[in-house]
Amino acid sequence: MSETDPLVIFTPSGKRGRVPAGTPVLAAARSLGVDLDSVCGGRGICSRCQVSPGTGAFPRHGITVTQDALSPWNAVEERYREKRGLAAGRRLGCQARIEADVVIDVPPESQVHRQVVRKRAEARAITLDPATRLQLVEVAEPDMHEPSGDFERLAAALAAQWGVEGLVAGPAVLAALQGALRKGGWSVTCAVHSAGAAPELTAVWPGYFAGPVYGLAIDLGSTTIAAHLCDLHSGEVRASAGLMNPQIRFGEDLMSRVSYAMMNAGGAAEMTRAVRTALGTLTAEIAAEAEIDPALILEAVLVCNPVMHHLALGIDPAELGQAPFALAVSGALNLAASEIGLPLAPAAPLYVLPCIAGHVGADAAAVALSEAPDRSDELMLVVDVGTNAEILLGNRSRVLACSSPTGPAFEGAQISSGQRAAPGAIERVEIDPATKEPRFRVIGCDLWSDEPGFAEATAGTGITGICGSGIIEAIAEMRMAGLVDAGGLIGSAEQAGTARLLPEGRTHAYLLHDGSASGGPRITVTQSDVRAIQLAKSALYAGARLLMDQMGVERVERVVLAGAFGAHISPRHAMVLGMIPDCPLDKVTSAGNAAGTGARIALHNVAARREVEALVRRIVKVETAVEPRFQEHFVAANAIPHATDAFPSLAAAVTLPAPSFNAARGGAEGGRRRRRG
Repeated sequence: MSETDPLVIFTPSGKRGRVPAGTPVLAAARSLGVDLDSVCGGRGICSRCQVSPGTGAFPRHGITVTQDALSPWNAVEERYREKRGLAAGRRLGCQARIEADVVIDVPPESQVHRQVVRKRAEARAITLDPATRLQLVEVAEPDMHEPSGDFERLAAALAAQWGVEGLVAGPAVLAALQGALRKGGWSVTCAVHSAGAAPELTAVWPGYFAGPVYGLAIDLGSTTIAAHLCDLHSGEVRASAGLMNPQIRFGEDLMSRVSYAMMNAGGAAEMTRAVRTALGTLTAEIAAEAEIDPALILEAVLVCNPVMHHLALGIDPAELGQAPFALAVSGALNLAASEIGLPLAPAAPLYVLPCIAGHVGADAAAVALSEAPDRSDELMLVVDVGTNAEILLGNRSRVLACSSPTGPAFEGAQISSGQRAAPGAIERVEIDPATKEPRFRVIGCDLWSDEPGFAEATAGTGITGICGSGIIEAIAEMRMAGLVDAGGLIGSAEQAGTARLLPEGRTHAYLLHDGSASGGPRITVTQSDVRAIQLAKSALYAGARLLMDQMGVERVERVVLAGAFGAHISPRHAMVLGMIPDCPLDKVTSAGNAAGTGARIALHNVAARREVEALVRRIVKVETAVEPRFQEHFVAANAIPHATDAFPSLAAAVTLPAPSFNAARGGAEGGRRRRRG
């Protein structure tokens, strides 16, 4: 392809390439290995190839997408819209043609293999003291001689029978009150929410209503959104669901989205609409899965990073893109769920956990609530691994926090054969150190690739690429097998003694899987892939090391890997890469979706809300963007596992080959400061 041909970038996969002007979006997707569905042969009948093109400036990609980047709306699309409907902003990939540089989002329903949003609810003992309680009350009938409103008499009855003083109610509940009182014969069940400034009547039913009623704990991440539907009485998680954050089409990392908001008029409002629509979709899906009426969801708790926090609330995040990274509001918020478009009970309240600082958000506060480093006797490092890692270090004496710009490589983006977690993606890798031959497992299959039945078990999905946990294990295994040196340089076939090392320009690539004979992909680990992971892991390690400097320590006693991605990282492989500081491997554990767990704790326990608000005020924030030693730590962390820091616990468990190719060259490359995000 010519450099003058249009550049097309697909999200959320991150795959990109140049195609001749006039190429249908569907054809471009297929040529680039993008997961875009179609079963009608491109005739505009099935609608499975729907896409959402972006417009405006995309600084991260270095392009500006114009309104005419795709061909004009055609008769086939118009016919489909008239007969079956086509959402605003959507195009049919088989009909729209690429005429200029463009960013195209493939929504989940258009993907053959949808991403697995792996944010399950972790089992956790939670003291139940919910903010919303059901209370049966007998209300005096109206009396012409003592005129008063039905609400006033209900409030008096709640005060007398339940000790609820100062009750308030909004229009949505007041509209239903008189009918409920009369239908119930002046006996009603009230849902009273007692976590705000005054107790609030949020729902009312005639007579006795035993429930159950529900709450929603939401973890709004930059890449994925997860929600847990919980029984407010028993604490049981009735359903969990997740989906991709549609804002990915505006930028894979947070600073790209801030830049989009700053460089495109109405960009922030556009991203707010996208994420609120997604929250509404997720709510409907989780209610349908649990087979309940969404009107029975009486409250919600939201945790998110600062940029997602502002965009969900409809606040322009521009100030978060420049020092001093000022938040519009940092404290906990008590709002109506309807204010951000959540389709719950009409008067359902929403509690938003406090943010710690400009780049350490309410999700980090939720992790702190869940993992409680402030109550630990050991010095605990908690790492919430994601596009923007958030890191806590502390014990009973004090807790420090920072964020570190790891970027999307850990999630399979910017990797040559990378993809988001989906069926068919390689997620586990082992390489024989003697033969240099690999074996692997893919998402959706419990068998290893060298076990009987693997080919049959994966025939439906195929082997499609490699996700974040897979690329981490692959590079760590390559290091342990002597295929990659301490500087991150891949050796040659002659040096390593295996035909799986293939020349690739001036460097080499390791062949992990070759499916070309059956029409599948060749999955390799390239030198660029290694560099991308080096940059990401260096940012993560540098952030942790900076907190250790501030704490005045050289070692941590315990490491907790949090987040949906952190839950699937092998501690041994993470330490071989140097993602985390040295620590006994049996002291490295996974907390799963700790932010989601923290949200559930806050949902079920009013005292926990006060606890996390007090804890956030005590946490000391360290700003990596202005700390001069961050750059020093970042450069040293480019080596695998590290250029200078000792890893005695790792050495006791794993023997790494001595540097053999060109460690100095490898360690120096990539030692540039990563932009935040």
